[in-house]
Amino acid sequence: MSQYAHVPKSELDEGQIRELEEYEISQGPLSVLQQSVRNSSQVLISLRNNKKLLARVKAFDRHCNMVLENVKEMWTETPKGKGKKPVNKDRFISKMFLRGDSVILGKAHIYLIACFY
Repeated sequence: MSQYAHVPKSELDEGQIRELEEYEISQGPLSVLQQSVRNSSQVLISLRNNKKLLARVKAFDRHCNMVLENVKEMWTETPKGKGKKPVNKDRFISKMFLRGDSVILGKAHIYLIACFY
């Protein structure tokens, strides 16, 4: 699988290309999305419009197009005028298709549990 990483795709047959793509999805940057699909865990996604999405990934492709579920969209609005403070806003979206060209970063969301003794 990884032995095909440095070979031009034009020199590979269909089976080898499929193996290489499966390897890249399971070991590369898309592995975060793959784990989210398998475990139904949340992913924090940063977008080009400076918004963030906290969601569960149901499906994705190599272009980072995604089908998302239970999406919390978060952003900051800066009011115009002097002395006004930025306001954090959010909204809930039950299902969403996200086009991959707007994705900057996807990060596994980990819940931290604090224990006090």
